[in-house]
Amino acid sequence: MTSTPRRRPARRYLAAVVAAVIAVVVGVAVSATAGSSPANMSATDRVKAHPPPQLFSDAQVFTARGSVDAQAATASRLMRSWWKVHGTTVDDTAFLAWVETQLPAPPSAAVRRDEMREVKALDARRTPAGVAAASWLEAYGKKDVWKLYAHDQRELLSAKTGKADKAELKLILKMAKTAADALGTKDQQSAPYVIDPTLRPDHTVKPGQVCPCSYPSRHAARAAGARTFLGTLSPHRLADYRWMEGQIDFSRLYMAGHVQSDLDAGALLGDMIGQYVLVTRGHLAMPS
Repeated sequence: MTSTPRRRPARRYLAAVVAAVIAVVVGVAVSATAGSSPANMSATDRVKAHPPPQLFSDAQVFTARGSVDAQAATASRLMRSWWKVHGTTVDDTAFLAWVETQLPAPPSAAVRRDEMREVKALDARRTPAGVAAASWLEAYGKKDVWKLYAHDQRELLSAKTGKADKAELKLILKMAKTAADALGTKDQQSAPYVIDPTLRPDHTVKPGQVCPCSYPSRHAARAAGARTFLGTLSPHRLADYRWMEGQIDFSRLYMAGHVQSDLDAGALLGDMIGQYVLVTRGHLAMPS
């Protein structure tokens, strides 16, 4: 391969990074004018200070959607063994230890090579607009968009109920990160851009570097857990939550942070965590 094709994606990417940095600076300036810093602002105010750019089309997101959707049924099947032993008892520590044993092992090297080809194909089609969208989703899709959705739900609830729902969503996001981090450390699957540093010229990858580890995806785990929880509490908004989950998941492929199996495993993890919190906190009856 000649050097020219490698330089051109880098220029496109770096131009978009400059634009993204300018947007962040503007957002920080807005918050400073209001007398607050991003660290102590609410999720709602952070998103207002830095609203999303044009996000991905439904056609783009569809490429990552199907196998993620399939994880919900697998999660329900796996959770039956938990309910059989523990019922509706709240035991978050024991559940986290158990759920980390339920994910399948990472795929074979051959499967991962095929998945890497898909990521590289996306890299060849990156645009500044796409990078701006993915950068926003990477930053705000961790927690803020889900907290914003929960805030919208709380507007129609009593203060007591809204406060409890907020705390339970925060628990789901925390559990998803904790479990994904533990599994990432155990399985040691390198992110695509670590395997091929040309996929992210803005990152420095040292010789012999293994992580950031990508199996399972933390973003996907949090998104699935939040979608499961919020969609059960407000089912008429489920389509919106699924749309945002798809945006977040696709952004991780687009920016070479994950391959598809990372997203699938993250979704499975998040679906199980969401189901656990819904049942143990009394929002759903224990499945028979």
